[in-house]
Amino acid sequence: MKQLSKLQSALFLIGGLMMVIGAGCFAFGFVYPKLMMVTCWIFLLGTVLFSVIQAMQIYEGTNIVIKRLKKIQVFADIFFVLAGISMVDTVYGFFRSLFENYETYITYFYNKWVVLLLVAAILELYTTHRISHELRKE
Repeated sequence: MKQLSKLQSALFLIGGLMMVIGAGCFAFGFVYPKLMMVTCWIFLLGTVLFSVIQAMQIYEGTNIVIKRLKKIQVFADIFFVLAGISMVDTVYGFFRSLFENYETYITYFYNKWVVLLLVAAILELYTTHRISHELRKE
């Protein structure tokens, strides 16, 4: 596995921290609704930072299992970014005009960031654990 530089590692950590802070503050944003307008952008920026740095960490070996796990990890990164976009849309309603009525928008898109984040987090946990296990075997 290609090692990240100190700057890349710091940005990776900052991105992950921004994701946690953004999601946590957004989930409890009903107490301070104006806070949600900021935390959704913090989460989106954190997901982009986290995903880009993680994609830069490529596997240079020949183990097919690790290559497959890295592909799943890219899929999880895409879900993280989609969760961020969905979170921003939950606050600002950018995609509301794409649906023919408000009920369809609410049913299929509004507040679905939670599902996307859950799927991404499960995939990320699985791949991180399995990649570290496979690297120890090498």
